[in-house]
Amino acid sequence: MSALLRILAWTLAVALIALPVVAVLEGWIGAERWPLRTLRINDGLQQVDPAQVREAVLPYARQGFFAVRLDEARADVARLPWVEQADVGKRWPDVLEVRVREHRPFARWGEDRLLSQQGRLFPAEGIETPAGLPLLHGPDARSDEVVELYGAARELFAPAGIGVRALLLDSRGSWAMVLSNGTEVVIGSHQVRTRMARFARLLPQLLQRRQPLSRADLRYTNGFALTWAEESSA
Repeated sequence: MSALLRILAWTLAVALIALPVVAVLEGWIGAERWPLRTLRINDGLQQVDPAQVREAVLPYARQGFFAVRLDEARADVARLPWVEQADVGKRWPDVLEVRVREHRPFARWGEDRLLSQQGRLFPAEGIETPAGLPLLHGPDARSDEVVELYGAARELFAPAGIGVRALLLDSRGSWAMVLSNGTEVVIGSHQVRTRMARFARLLPQLLQRRQPLSRADLRYTNGFALTWAEESSA
């Protein structure tokens, strides 16, 4: 019986010691004694609104220094528009620190997403899309391939003073693009770079014509199918 009493006594003693610790860590007590009074957000943010960051972490800051759930706070900040990565930490005695790295958009991806310079796709909803971004699209798993071919196309057409406005890869593996002068170019799914290079060599001659080139179909062995825009009667 005495052994049982000793076990119960030890259990009660451990509980009396552990319970206050658990209460502090869970935020049941201590939030007022060890409050988080200062919020620090890194400088240099251009797209992310610091007010939205404060709103996201405020419920967690109210839990106090020991009980604040940093992982949950970080996850909420990471859901904000333009946030590529978020880190949330604390510094004794009363500081909550938030570091945000923003997406840097490289291109539009389809109708409702953007592609960052780091190659990550993120939603464009609620975001004012910067002007002048090219339009890229294709299967998500082939985004690196689309970006690589876009870069190659820019180099090919730059000597003619022409840029690439859009590059698209459809579900069948067929490529198409739109040049900065509005010309639609159908490339197809085979010998893509060879076809583009051959067309780029001929393009300066085509641009000398009075009629603008409306469409070029490169899916021919020995040439192209060209469609010229009708001249304005004005």
